[in-house]
Amino acid sequence: MKALVFETPEKPVIVDVPVPGIKDTEVLIKSNTIGICHSDYELLGGRYIVPISYPVTPGHEWCGEIVEVGKSVKGFKKGDRVVGECVVRTPERLHHFGFSMDGADREYFNVNPDWLHKLPDSVDDMRGSLIEPFTCGYYAVMRSGGTNASETVVVSGGGTIGLVTAAAALGMGARVIVADPIKRRRDIAIKLGAEAVDPTDRGADQIKEMTDGKGADLVVECAGHDASLAAVFDYVAQDGRMSMVGINIGRKISAQLGLMQLKNLTIRGCIGSPGVWPAAIRFLERTGIDLSPIQTHKFALTDAVEAFKLGQDPQACIKVTLSTKGLN
Repeated sequence: MKALVFETPEKPVIVDVPVPGIKDTEVLIKSNTIGICHSDYELLGGRYIVPISYPVTPGHEWCGEIVEVGKSVKGFKKGDRVVGECVVRTPERLHHFGFSMDGADREYFNVNPDWLHKLPDSVDDMRGSLIEPFTCGYYAVMRSGGTNASETVVVSGGGTIGLVTAAAALGMGARVIVADPIKRRRDIAIKLGAEAVDPTDRGADQIKEMTDGKGADLVVECAGHDASLAAVFDYVAQDGRMSMVGINIGRKISAQLGLMQLKNLTIRGCIGSPGVWPAAIRFLERTGIDLSPIQTHKFALTDAVEAFKLGQDPQACIKVTLSTKGLN
């Protein structure tokens, strides 16, 4: 079978490897679609938030189909369409699937069914590969108390996580404003049903004007960039909430931290999507949210090296998705 392997940092290659066997407690998955995440570039660059080693196969945003079931497995059968969590536990340790252990950027892979969730028929394979990032956006909103039609939510950063966060808040009924300097991202936010502003063009002033001087009830920071992290304190309303999602590790920024007290803010750090997968999948199914505008480019798995090059340009694309269709 074909697999994408990061042999060493900055060296992605497509290789032929054997189809893995499974234990009685495992299932064999055929990959259908796999999203490329910003974190995959961290891995490609030789860094990640947990220890990593090479060679390694990336891929933690995926949708697939069960093709073989171990004798001891209950609750899953051949033909089930599934998605899987990223932070998983093995007998040895806690792993990040696609980082500290091989991921889904290959035609077949074996997993523990405890990591899996069945995909509703109404969610196709392309949207299925967005389940993992969507759970992160859903968790980011819910971790700060959720939202509703009475509130305005500002999402700072219009990449994949920012856009799925906007979609989650829209699905809960809130008015949503996405702040991002890249026009393509703002256009996609508008397609999803949000409003959009350019933060480099009177961003905070625009948001205040749009909210009659109040600001946002909830701000979700999804960029992790210095300017975004500093600006969110100006976006949020008095007695507002902030959910900090964008990763900014090892850098120092200047921000008006006194606004935490002056505005009486509630601020929560947020990473991953623990404990919300079943709820997020039901939410996506029942609301019928169309996430497809986020997936701007599709490549065959065998063209993954080219796909990763394109995905590095935020002006050219948002979500690049790999597909194994037609490979066998």
